[in-house]
Amino acid sequence: MNESGGLRLRRLQRPQVITDELPERRLKSSGTYSGRVFQVTLLSLGGFFLLPLLVVVFILESPINPEAFSLREPPLMKGCWEPNLKLRESQRLFEDQILGPESITNIGDVLYTGTADGQILKLIGRRILTVTRLGKPPCGSKEDEPVCGRPLGIKVGPNGTLFVADAYLGLFEVNPSTGEKTRLVAGGEVVGGRKLSFINDVTVTRDGKKLYFTDSSSRWQRRNYMELIMEATADGRVLEFDTETKELTVIMDNLRFPNGIHLLPDEESVLVAETTMARIRRVHVAGLNKGGMDTFVENLPGFPDNIRPSSSGGYWVAMSAVRANPGFSLLDFLSQRPWIKKLIFKLFSPDVLVKFVPRYSLVAELHDGGICTRSFHDPNGLVVAYVSEVHEHAGSLYLGSFRSPYIAKLDLEAV
Repeated sequence: MNESGGLRLRRLQRPQVITDELPERRLKSSGTYSGRVFQVTLLSLGGFFLLPLLVVVFILESPINPEAFSLREPPLMKGCWEPNLKLRESQRLFEDQILGPESITNIGDVLYTGTADGQILKLIGRRILTVTRLGKPPCGSKEDEPVCGRPLGIKVGPNGTLFVADAYLGLFEVNPSTGEKTRLVAGGEVVGGRKLSFINDVTVTRDGKKLYFTDSSSRWQRRNYMELIMEATADGRVLEFDTETKELTVIMDNLRFPNGIHLLPDEESVLVAETTMARIRRVHVAGLNKGGMDTFVENLPGFPDNIRPSSSGGYWVAMSAVRANPGFSLLDFLSQRPWIKKLIFKLFSPDVLVKFVPRYSLVAELHDGGICTRSFHDPNGLVVAYVSEVHEHAGSLYLGSFRSPYIAKLDLEAV
């Protein structure tokens, strides 16, 4: 073998392959180890955060037991329902001086309302006077409401007295001059085998002999209204109270969140806002059809609250949340998905859930047949928020709210 051949052989036999692979193996070994550390860390963190969620989902019970129900596709927001900004022409009255003036009525030019701190107030010009307090302190929180009271619907009777529906304490007759109060029906009273748990609104006949009122739920109280809306059970009722015989009767049962109520001129039927179903029912309370029910208007573009008469012979309906079309309605989406509702209530408190419902104030004037003749809007509730009632007086609309710190006034000539 010559020298050049030997050199070629030696070059071939050099441990080049071994030498070249060693760094690669070290790199692969190092990369695999780092990857495993990363995976273990990621899984540990995932487990750390996922485990509590799994505990919540599979172990904790949901506070609600919702039912699936169907809503029709919301009507298009056009024609009478065309969005506008007319409610933003409103003026705020008594701002930051009152809280939650749910319902409003008047005797002459004096306004009366009930507030979140359990008071019945008299509003004269710019002055605020306390007529009476239905409950007793402490007031100011949801936990205090059953003792403090929460006046909701308020109407004037034929003798100039006020009839007030308190969510917890019952139905009262109040003398607006002296503040003297008489409880007619006690909250929590058992009627037809179930408690009056959420007395909401009231209406009275012209002679003052009959009161009709809504009990929104036998299971949930006013402070749990989000649970009631999400559970959507048909446990609400319309009741009649005879002021002479003191007899209390269930007129209609199996309603989903019956809310506002108003007696029609013939005094044989009442309009009832069935909030969860986005409709208004006509319940027959007297005459040949007593005990029957039909629909006044179906498939509203919002969830109705109180119903009050308009000067043109129609009815004002307040809605604090809408079912936008075009758009997305969370409550419509969830109506047939009770399992999502259960999960939501395991993860979030009702106070947090309220923030997920977009604010949109809508009031509409409806006539016989449920025909909409005009509507006023405030998208996002910038001026008028959480509207609960429309009370017309002397050419203006006074807008109540279940949680805003003011009454809004809209001059009808301005819109």
